Formats: sequence, structure tokens, C-alpha cells
Amino acid sequence: MSTIIVPASTPSPVEDSERLRKAFEGWGTNEKLIIEILGHRNAAQRRAIRQTYSQLYEEDFLKRLQSELTRDFEDLKNEKPEDFLESLRIVIKCICFPERYFAKVLRLAIDKLGTDEEALMRVVVTRAETDLSNIKEEYHKRTSKTLEHAIAADTTGDYEEFLLTLIGKQQS
Repeated sequence: MSTIIVPASTPSPVEDSERLRKAFEGWGTNEKLIIEILGHRNAAQRRAIRQTYSQLYEEDFLKRLQSELTRDFEDLKNEKPEDFLESLRIVIKCICFPERYFAKVLRLAIDKLGTDEEALMRVVVTRAETDLSNIKEEYHKRTSKTLEHAIAADTTGDYEEFLLTLIGKQQS
């Protein structure tokens, strides 16, 4: 499992947008630059880049990103179009609505017969405390129950206590 490493000092959204524009222009897409930028920014920074890019260049950043990346993944698209489209949807959801996406992952991990413990742990352990707070809010909006309640109802013992501690359960 890997984590996003955000540099201590990051360029402004304007600088990132300008670099992304350069990655899109000319013959071929500079995928490495796109990955370098988007892969080393947190969700709030990616949202700011999206908004800034759209304002600067008067085009939808996600549509441009999709058109650039679609060409680069033609083999995957041709061999397994459903995998390609699902992967592309996940990337776009993570950029646009990370809290909604992770709340859905948690809901799907918990709301079925048997818990998908790997998915549950991956989200709980990898999300920053502020991220998790927003994810818990989104989870509550979507399910009408708290994440704490859902975890407590679906897990037991030390595992339950561990997960509840990680998500910041209020001590009683």
C-alpha cells in the first residue's frame, strides 16, 4: 500500500495549471509530468488545480485530462474497455469528490454479508484525520447512520476498538 507524498513546498495552482497545459500541448502527452503533479498533491490541491486550470484556459480540466489520457491508454481501452472506463471514473471521482468516493468504498465494504476488511482498513488507515472527518460526514449523509455505528455493528472486539480509535471515535 502506498501513500501520496506531497512535497513540503508545492507550486501554486496557477503554476501547476501552466505545467499541466504544457504537458497536454504538442505531439504526445507528457504523462510523467501529469503524474508528477497530480500524484503529489492532496485532494484540496487537486480541486484548486482543476478550478484554476478551468479559469485560466476556459476549458474543463477533467475533460481535457480524459481526452489526453484516453489516447495514452488505447491498448487497455481496446482490450478491456470496461476496466479502462472504470479506472477512468475512479480517477475522476477521486479528483472531484474524494470524500464521496471514500464514503462509497466504506459503505460497500460494510453494507454486505461479511465485511471487506481490506477495503475498510485501507480507507481508515490511509486517510488523514481531516480527510476522514469529511468522509464521515459524507457517509452519514448517504446512509443516515454514523460511520462509528456502522463499524461497531459490523465488527467486534479489539478489531472494532482499533478501527473506532483510528476514525476518531469520541471517548465516552
